[in-house]
Amino acid sequence: MTDKILEIRDLIKIVHDLRKSGKKIVFTNGCFDILHVGHVRYLAAARSQGHVLVVGLNSDESVRSIKPENRPKRAEVLAGLECVDYITVFNEPDPLKIIKELKPDVLVKGADWIEEEIIGADIVKANGGKVVRVPVVTEISTSRIIQRIVNRYQPGDGG
Repeated sequence: MTDKILEIRDLIKIVHDLRKSGKKIVFTNGCFDILHVGHVRYLAAARSQGHVLVVGLNSDESVRSIKPENRPKRAEVLAGLECVDYITVFNEPDPLKIIKELKPDVLVKGADWIEEEIIGADIVKANGGKVVRVPVVTEISTSRIIQRIVNRYQPGDGG
């Protein structure tokens, strides 16, 4: 599974070769810190947009810069999903650098993002690609899962 997790410099060559062989490259990104069914459905939908799904995964440092609480994430768990072909971890707050370097054919984000706010959408479209917004599972989110855990297991309750 860990062979799916690559440095960007190695991934660029692989994506170039895949594209030369006629493969459509799909890119999405996120924290995926506590993997849940909403993430799995989202990633499967993203993968259905092409032949190869590349996920840009926020590093721990990057997550801390954009999320208020310290939340764990596991690249290996994400790599275990059949629909995920490759993962690259980035330290920046957003994946713009990766998108510029990979030039994916399809950029996927959740439908909770308006297209004008999707980072890299302009780059993908300028290169002849498209942006796809995938419906989100509204009743499930990482923040809601964390809140349920916090509410259920208060200090001193023996749980």
